[in-house]
Amino acid sequence: MAEKKGRRFWKTLALVQAILIIGYLAMNFFSGYKEEPPVRASQRPARIVQTEIVKLSDVQSQIVAFGRLTSSQPVDLLSEAEGKLLAGNIPFKPGQSFRKGDLLIQVDDRQVLLDLNSAKSDLLNALASVLPEIKVDFPGEYPIWENYFNSCGFDAPLAELPKAANQQIKLFLSRFNVYKLYFNARNLEIKQEKHRIYAPFNGTIATADLRAGANVRNGTRLGQIINLDNMEVAVPVAAEDIRWIDPYQKITFTSTEMSGSWTGEIKRIGRTIDSQTQTIQVYMTLDTDGNTPLFDGIFLQATIPGRAIENGLSIPKSAVYNDDYVYLINNRQLEYRQIEIARKEIETAIVTSGLKNNDTLVVEVLQGVAPGMPAVPRASMMTEGGSQ
Repeated sequence: MAEKKGRRFWKTLALVQAILIIGYLAMNFFSGYKEEPPVRASQRPARIVQTEIVKLSDVQSQIVAFGRLTSSQPVDLLSEAEGKLLAGNIPFKPGQSFRKGDLLIQVDDRQVLLDLNSAKSDLLNALASVLPEIKVDFPGEYPIWENYFNSCGFDAPLAELPKAANQQIKLFLSRFNVYKLYFNARNLEIKQEKHRIYAPFNGTIATADLRAGANVRNGTRLGQIINLDNMEVAVPVAAEDIRWIDPYQKITFTSTEMSGSWTGEIKRIGRTIDSQTQTIQVYMTLDTDGNTPLFDGIFLQATIPGRAIENGLSIPKSAVYNDDYVYLINNRQLEYRQIEIARKEIETAIVTSGLKNNDTLVVEVLQGVAPGMPAVPRASMMTEGGSQ
């Protein structure tokens, strides 16, 4: 019985092996008649990039610099008289505006006024004494001196003393001390004028160190005023950019603190270089129409026109690689082209060599690319997509 079971096992095993062998052979036989699917060559998709068609022309360079607007005429007020400080026609306070000719502040002048009137009285006495001498010896000159005597008063400044017609009249005038008394009175008039400070221009009071009622001496600082009609901007410009400046072009000013723009012009360029920043000061005046007032100390951006660069192209600095080459699209492939840069500005570079008219220049930053890679302009892809 056991022997029968053994023979049955080996027969079954042999049958299974035969079936597997026959199946394997049949699979290989029929697989020879099956066509292999074609192998598709791998293709890299074209990269879509932002481009610009090159059009060479004269490019106006420009320099951008920043500075603060200040008055070109700040004036420190110093007292040239002694006495009690009195109010003028306007409040002497910081921020107070004034017009040319306004009485800003004054010093009590009663004492000097009395001295002046006393000196005028002495002069009149001397003239009254010399007039009879002139009338007798020089009747033709008498009306001139009589009119001068009548014009002298205590409420008006002295007129200039008439010139002596001859040596004899000069002797008469000297003998009665007319010249001495005249110059003494004029000296006191000038001294009295120093008791009043009038505005020399339209402006504002920047600082006021003293107020009415304070006592001042000769040389006491009263404050500072600034001229608002004559404003100036001093901007530091890199030394390498000075040669590009065209001093005859109008300057454009803008501010982040105020809306609008203003124009101006270059007045002078410094001749010394800041050793730390390697910049040179450029001084510019500002034209204001009065409708948009500007404030002393405001921060301005100055756009300075520079010399024109012939047959060039201004491109984004981000489109230049290693300051040496750019990418173009030629036959739907990327290629790089060496260039020469005439000038670098804040966001752009002006190229003068390496590009030709109608070249398709890539103007965006590319990463992970190499010459020969497929690429198409963004505008071209939009056109193709629209036609589809």
